[in-house]
Amino acid sequence: MHGVFAVNRRLPPLYALRAFEAAARHSSFTRAAQELAITQSAVSRHVRTLEEHFDCQLFVRQGRQLRLTEPARLLLPGLRDGFNALERACAALRSDEDVLRLKAPSTLTMRWLLPRLSAFRMSNNDVEVQLTSAWMDVDRVDFAHEPFDCAVLLGDGNFPEDWESALLFPEWLIPVGAPQLLDDGPWDVERLAAAELLHPTPDRRDWRRWLQRMGLSEQVSLKGGQVFDTLELGIVAATRGYGLSIGDLVMVAEDAGLGRLALPWPTAVASGECYYLVWPKARRQQERLRRLRDFLLAEVRTMQLPEVEMLS
Repeated sequence: MHGVFAVNRRLPPLYALRAFEAAARHSSFTRAAQELAITQSAVSRHVRTLEEHFDCQLFVRQGRQLRLTEPARLLLPGLRDGFNALERACAALRSDEDVLRLKAPSTLTMRWLLPRLSAFRMSNNDVEVQLTSAWMDVDRVDFAHEPFDCAVLLGDGNFPEDWESALLFPEWLIPVGAPQLLDDGPWDVERLAAAELLHPTPDRRDWRRWLQRMGLSEQVSLKGGQVFDTLELGIVAATRGYGLSIGDLVMVAEDAGLGRLALPWPTAVASGECYYLVWPKARRQQERLRRLRDFLLAEVRTMQLPEVEMLS
């Protein structure tokens, strides 16, 4: 009885399953053969092996295209998930333990992360950090399908259970502009309402959060004004005199300290989100990831921010 059960559980050859999955994805034996670096006839033989194993037809030809039969459509989703899982498992063992592949938002990279990673490399010469700066309207990373070991993300801290996370610092929103905006003295509501507001995101969410927390939503309109797709572009445009943008206090701290930009309304509002370093618990480089975490947290403790009112 045990032997019969074992025979019934026998799986078809992995190479045949791989050939079928590639042919189904491309709807072509030719393109599947190119991807797998084998001949078209080999793909055809592998698919026949699978059809004999399951005793059913998997493809129907329609001109030059292949159409999946109903049994093939039932088989394909599970195979895709299975091959993705195999690739993830192999990638975890294949990865170079001397390299940490880090994904981070573009503005954070330019204004905070780059100099700190440079300092990290100097004191940790056995670890190479490969940084990818990415535009993300909403910060996210998919460790299952993206080639990263860790990421710095802006979020609420609600991450998957199989991730490690370390809170670096909260986001503090504050109006930013060119230094000459301070020439006429302190700003009031009337001057703010008359200003050209610059929006770092198409949904204008950062100005909306700041105005709501300040109780100014009714007095200051969010209509009009140039809309950008990154915090960096909004900050740069504001410092060049094109209007008043909303920025992150940490991101503008250095420029504010050097007088390259002004904080005309010196009140920072907590957005409710924070920057986190995150990574999967299953990664092999845990010791190096913890070293990077500890280094960045030490850098956070030494940050000097402009003296402004801070509303949480």
